[in-house]
Amino acid sequence: QVQLVESGGGLVQAGGSLRLSCAASGLTFSTYGMGWFRQAPGKGREFVTAISWSGGSTYYADSVKGRFTISRENAKNTVYLQMNSLKPEDTAVYYCAARTLGGLARVGTMFGYWGQGTQVTVSS
Repeated sequence: QVQLVESGGGLVQAGGSLRLSCAASGLTFSTYGMGWFRQAPGKGREFVTAISWSGGSTYYADSVKGRFTISRENAKNTVYLQMNSLKPEDTAVYYCAARTLGGLARVGTMFGYWGQGTQVTVSS
């Protein structure tokens, strides 16, 4: 079965950096579009960024544009989220998601597979 396992979360001070990883198994990773979403306490799930199957196209939420970078290594079945200049409002559980269609999407319902999430906490 499809499994997505996130790692790399933790506690960081404002202005710091973290890199999240999402290791995928049970799917032909190189044909799937991938995305990152987040959910802060008491709030709904929020789109963060997405990447196409080849890595040639990416899309970012305005709130993270210029600070976060999504990338993927198809040979390793892994997608990454490099987060720089972190702010307290970036504190959330971050989820990796996969969609069968290889293009970009920003709506959660367009992703069929989800990881368990990794906590990112940014202190002020």
